[in-house]
Amino acid sequence: MTRHHTFRLLSLAGIGTLLAAPAMAQMSSNFYGGVSVGQSRSQMDTPRTTGIVLPGVNTIGSSVDRSDTAFKLFGGYQITPNLAVESGYFDLGKSRFISQTSPAGTLTGETRVQGMNIDLVGKAPFTEKFSGLARVGFQQAWSKDQFRGTGAGASVSSTTKHNDPSYKVGLGVQYEMTPSVWIRGELERYRVKDITGRRKNVDVASASLVFPFGRPAAQRVAMAEPAYVAPPPMPAPVVAAAPAPAPMPAAPVPQRVSFSADTLFGFDKSTVRPEGKVALDNFSNQLNGATYQSIKVEGHTDRMGSSDYNQGLSNERASSVKDYLVTAGKLDPAKISAVGMSEGTPVTKAEDCSDKLSRAKLITCLQPDRRVEVEVSGTH
Repeated sequence: MTRHHTFRLLSLAGIGTLLAAPAMAQMSSNFYGGVSVGQSRSQMDTPRTTGIVLPGVNTIGSSVDRSDTAFKLFGGYQITPNLAVESGYFDLGKSRFISQTSPAGTLTGETRVQGMNIDLVGKAPFTEKFSGLARVGFQQAWSKDQFRGTGAGASVSSTTKHNDPSYKVGLGVQYEMTPSVWIRGELERYRVKDITGRRKNVDVASASLVFPFGRPAAQRVAMAEPAYVAPPPMPAPVVAAAPAPAPMPAAPVPQRVSFSADTLFGFDKSTVRPEGKVALDNFSNQLNGATYQSIKVEGHTDRMGSSDYNQGLSNERASSVKDYLVTAGKLDPAKISAVGMSEGTPVTKAEDCSDKLSRAKLITCLQPDRRVEVEVSGTH
């Protein structure tokens, strides 16, 4: 199997795997733009090219410069957490050669490739910020060939142009430095037709800066101050030196704290993120020294997505919070229960968040429904 066939099959396999992943119902779509700079390397068949340009002339030696600087400008739309559509302009730079011919002479050639593309880009997360990328797409490339010669090739001074559609593929990695700046490293392959009528590979290794925009801001955790029972008044002094009566124990008082699920986990995730750990640590610290009978953790979703999906997600989120409170907060696991409430108890009203809103606006409107509530029954 040739190298470019292997590259194509690996890329198609990667994108197929990502497309098979289930779409996340509650991920906010967003646009992004970016710029990429790298180095291109072109395949060249110098003897064949010389034979096409100078019929009957043989190549006895050649020197080739296959590499040049390449860049692209692009924009995209993140459809789901795992899939985006991306288009842009690319310039693959120039490739050059000089052939020594028989009869005696030289032929100098130079090719520049530019074009437009549209790709499907799949993402597979390795960690919260580090992901693998695979892409497959369509390109429209414009190639310009220039030739000049000496000796046997002295009569050659020509320019040819090719306007050729084909496919492109790529593999890479992406790291989210901040919510508004990502970096990528990629290897892409373009298929370009040359003067011989054959398509050649142009491989590009590049680094990119990507700037997402239109993403909803992360929601701050809303924490209620825990309620405390005021201590009973001190008994009135008595003449006799009898001991003061012991204070009556306070009755159990329920406390309910609500956490934003978007901050605890991120969109459609059930693993507690660093911001969520800070909020849960604060909550655990507030329980230090408290006597409590039970803690109930409830996971809630919004109404988007199927009931089965939302039930599973709310169960996983409630269990993740319970596990973190036990392991990091050192709370008694026998006193903590976790339950998923799905979308059954929303905070918002149906008339406030109409299904006629755009997807992004509806997700933002329903944010209060995506939450984890923790109820503590006990006395301080």
